[in-house]
Amino acid sequence: MHDVVLATKPSKVSKASKASTLGNLLLTFAVWAVAALVSGVFLWILFDIVLRGLPVISWSFLVEPPRNAGREGGLGPIIVSTMLVLTVAVVAAVPLGVGTAVLLAEVTQRERRLSRLVRRSLDVLAGVPSIVFGLFGNAFFCITLGLGFSILSGGLTLACMVLPILIRASEEGIRAVPIEYRQGAAALGMSRTATLMRLVLPAAVPGIVVGLVLGIGRALAETAALIFTSGYVDRMPGSLFDSGRVLSVHIFDLSMNVAGGDRAAYGAALVLIIMLLVINALVSWMAGRWRRHQILAKK
Repeated sequence: MHDVVLATKPSKVSKASKASTLGNLLLTFAVWAVAALVSGVFLWILFDIVLRGLPVISWSFLVEPPRNAGREGGLGPIIVSTMLVLTVAVVAAVPLGVGTAVLLAEVTQRERRLSRLVRRSLDVLAGVPSIVFGLFGNAFFCITLGLGFSILSGGLTLACMVLPILIRASEEGIRAVPIEYRQGAAALGMSRTATLMRLVLPAAVPGIVVGLVLGIGRALAETAALIFTSGYVDRMPGSLFDSGRVLSVHIFDLSMNVAGGDRAAYGAALVLIIMLLVINALVSWMAGRWRRHQILAKK
């Protein structure tokens, strides 16, 4: 009887091993299938935009003003307005976002109620629809502050939208810095401010860059909030107080309100994607270069 029991044990182990191997294969297949599906949808959308938008792209399309409700002409004033709105948003959001992240990660660690309240508020703001930000921006920046429909109003509204993403990503980047950095700086007698500026923030640059890139992507793709703040005018802006139409609003207008505007809409969509890729690559390159410079300076 004892021999029979011993003889059946390898069989049970073999069956369990085969079942585990089969489960691993099924899990691997499912993961790769989901990844392939997501990549396929992305490539399909990208291929469609490139296929229809590339024939439209030319130098005149990039520099000339739109004519005939956007069916003819180009995107010159619209590209300028887009870059101005994005610049205002980044300039306003980065200092506030990084400063709040430092406050949450370094200063309010013991004041858990305050930090918990701020984090929950940020999570709620991150899920607020963009149309709500547009109504807020119109009521506060355009009417209360008297900025009217302007690039400044649109940029500040986008900064409010970008802040939750930027703050949470920057906070996680700061928290990811090893505690040994702070302990070593304290052992050397460095002040808390010097430790933060010379050690913690340079090491947290990847997390800050991630938040900035995600924020730029959301800002460039935004439509509803900017219709209520930066306006609809497709002329060249003379200053930050002028109204200006951004690329996302222009694409929406061509697709929904202009008969025969699909061709120009695809060209504008391709320009928007190229602009997003170039800006993200430039931000990542500048962050890497700055971090390498900091490392060499320490040596």
